[in-house]
Amino acid sequence: MGPGVDELDENGVRRLLAYVAAAGIAGGQPVHEVEADTRSVGRYLGCPDVQVQGWPTGVVVSLGGGTPATFESVEGTIRLDQSATTARIRQQLLDGTIGPVEALEQLRDLRSIPPRYPRLGLHGGMVCVASGIALVLQPLWPSVLFSVLAGQVTAGFMWLSGKRQALAVLTPFLAAFVVALCAFWAARLGLIEGTLRSLLPPIAVLLPGALIVTGVAELAAGAMMSGASRLGFGTAQLAMFTAGVLGAAWLTKVPVDQLNNQIIPWRGLWVPFLGVLLLTAGMSLMESIPRYLVPWVALMLATTLAFQIIGQTVAGVTWGGGLLGATVASFGSSVIEMHRPRLPRLVLFLPSFWLLVPGSLGLVSLTQLGAGTSVAGATVLESTGIIGSIALGLLIGTTAARAVGLLRRSRTRRPGARRRQTF
Repeated sequence: MGPGVDELDENGVRRLLAYVAAAGIAGGQPVHEVEADTRSVGRYLGCPDVQVQGWPTGVVVSLGGGTPATFESVEGTIRLDQSATTARIRQQLLDGTIGPVEALEQLRDLRSIPPRYPRLGLHGGMVCVASGIALVLQPLWPSVLFSVLAGQVTAGFMWLSGKRQALAVLTPFLAAFVVALCAFWAARLGLIEGTLRSLLPPIAVLLPGALIVTGVAELAAGAMMSGASRLGFGTAQLAMFTAGVLGAAWLTKVPVDQLNNQIIPWRGLWVPFLGVLLLTAGMSLMESIPRYLVPWVALMLATTLAFQIIGQTVAGVTWGGGLLGATVASFGSSVIEMHRPRLPRLVLFLPSFWLLVPGSLGLVSLTQLGAGTSVAGATVLESTGIIGSIALGLLIGTTAARAVGLLRRSRTRRPGARRRQTF
């Protein structure tokens, strides 16, 4: 057994590894990465033959072939501050600065950590998030104001779904239906333009874009069970959003030609970057992001947006921005964690999904397809290309960062090589 493992028996070690894996899955980390991280912790704890199988709703861990196994269910997602705590505990285990018993106790209490901003977080964060995404997607002040007001509808449904679990299943449909009703009514009065893109920011926090892209990335990495289940669940959620928007369009008798994906160009590059600052503030409130991580999240979001713009401009197609933006976000967050372990990659990377918004484009395409617009086919192909390019960018960035890590470790193992001081 490794250092300090004598404090736990084999059952305790299995439970510790199961908690590490379950927390990673609940935080949104791809299953194949969770399994690799869990095996790394197992090797440090003196269990080199750890076997782990994860999927979005649970994980099974054993200390070797033919030995007893432990199952741990994953009951919903966790906030980014809880993901940061998980990464800290995992790193401290590898550094030997925390004992297995203490790590097990902290992971057992992970879900009981209260939000940093219990009252302001949801509604105040939604104001910033909705307005920030609106400045990126539909940079018109009437649309921004609409997003701020309609975002409170989404916040209300999120609060209710937390109180009534049965309502959580219908939240995507209900939020999309009510927000779409408000958007179509406002457009009929001439208050907003580009109705479809104007109704997206208030519900963007619920869209399954990250879920779908992670599922595609898992399929590409060989995690077939997890990838297929995430992709299926994300598609089902997207269909519920689409049903809500189409139901509102049918009820208000919206003409089909008003369901086009009308894009308003930015009036100055400062506009989307102002949106990034608002998005960072909103996510910090809603996800209780630790203060020391907030500047780094803002840096990664701004970098992702900049390279997304560059990729789209150079390639001349939308998927080019998704590919380059996802590659830089994945690679950059991994390298930052490599040099500063206190800055967890997952917390820095996941917010970038809210900028790449593949779920939003998927909702637009399915809405147009259901309504029978003439551009539906082209939009569906574009959305599919964007989702695929983001998943490919995620894999490229992760693979490149892993190569950098291997090269870095090989250099530090050379005789006489000095070890870098980490933050």
